[in-house]
Amino acid sequence: MRTLMRVLSVVFAVFATMLLAVPAFAQGGTAANGSNWVAVAAGLAMAIASAGCGLGQGRAAASATEGIARNPSARAGIQTALIIGLAFIESLAIYTLLIIFVKM
Repeated sequence: MRTLMRVLSVVFAVFATMLLAVPAFAQGGTAANGSNWVAVAAGLAMAIASAGCGLGQGRAAASATEGIARNPSARAGIQTALIIGLAFIESLAIYTLLIIFVKM
């Protein structure tokens, strides 16, 4: 337990040193206008939207496949609902991409 505490204290000391050393190496001069953060935020937003769409589409397809396997005669209704649902899920990614292009 004591060894773990020593290791953690050294690790936190190194992290603190790294965080405090950053301003020492910062470049002076003109102030940044913050436009470089727009690209970072846009990438993060698209990643979150894509992850949500991927999870939603996977769950929808799995549920539809399971429903068809349990009741093959209901295939037409399940397939129609699946395609409409997938279109709504995919629209989230498209809207996010549109908002990114409008903001940049």
